[in-house]
Amino acid sequence: MTDTTARADAPSDGGIRAQLETLTTEAFRPELAEIDRLSTLEIARTMNAEDATVPGAVARVLPEIAAAIDRIAERMARGGRLVYAGAGTAGRLGVLDASECPPTFNTDPAEVVGLIAGGPTALVTSVEGAEDSAELAAQDLAALALTAEDTVVGISASGRTPYAVGAVEYARRAGALTVGLSCNAGSALAAAADHGIEVVVGPELLTGSTRLKSGTAQKLVLNMISTLTMIRLGKTYGNLMVDVRASNEKLRARSRRIVALATGAGDEEIEAALTATGGEVKNALLTILGGVDAPAADRLLTEARGHLREALAAARPGSTTAPPPAQQGSTHHG
Repeated sequence: MTDTTARADAPSDGGIRAQLETLTTEAFRPELAEIDRLSTLEIARTMNAEDATVPGAVARVLPEIAAAIDRIAERMARGGRLVYAGAGTAGRLGVLDASECPPTFNTDPAEVVGLIAGGPTALVTSVEGAEDSAELAAQDLAALALTAEDTVVGISASGRTPYAVGAVEYARRAGALTVGLSCNAGSALAAAADHGIEVVVGPELLTGSTRLKSGTAQKLVLNMISTLTMIRLGKTYGNLMVDVRASNEKLRARSRRIVALATGAGDEEIEAALTATGGEVKNALLTILGGVDAPAADRLLTEARGHLREALAAARPGSTTAPPPAQQGSTHHG
């Protein structure tokens, strides 16, 4: 794609400049005009104080975040996918969040997908004009064969990036759920989406450098979207990652620790349960806490759509609720 084609749907340079003048994230801060003359420690303290304001900005939009997550989880429970789409830092953060779901929650890589304008090359270098193309976003989503059960989250600090806005507009036409995550109020991205999430963090320490507070805010929200969605899908038991994929020695050790924390069982019982269930933590927990064998644990979890508490209730029909994760130091010999 040539630069001319890539920018066909973008405003002129003068138009872009006029737009930037209206954005909080692009505002110039005269009080920081001589920050480069401060000591390194003074700059660090200033930047740290700026960063400390970000959680408060996220807190102000928690109802909007929670509403979006509930709808995302509903769709994913029916087999839908979660797709992030953004350019530059925003795109990289989406790809990062998507890439962390398989090892953390044992999801298929196709369940949570990160799209960045310009493709994988854009993860490490700038791809000229890619962020200015809504058409490119449509092409990337078309390649995924988007359905009405999917969710597309457009990510853009400015809230005006054509790639992110174009992704949301294409997804809505396809009947998918859409979320627009930006860091400016009244953004085009939020207006285009079913759920607009605008985390207004204010002007950056370095004028227009939205990888700073804006990037931090986006990371916090994406953490919430993926983590809370997975909690709703039964990927955790209490605050334990029971769907963790033991793909290396550290994760295998973590798997054993999770089973120990949830059950209080001894090492031999834990190893036997993990061996019998092929290393699947959730299944191993069910064999110990539910008193069932590995095939029964697999069946019960399938019937409960992966929700361990529901499977435990089915395994222990005389119990009204599934037992909570064990307190550290407790014992279990079931």
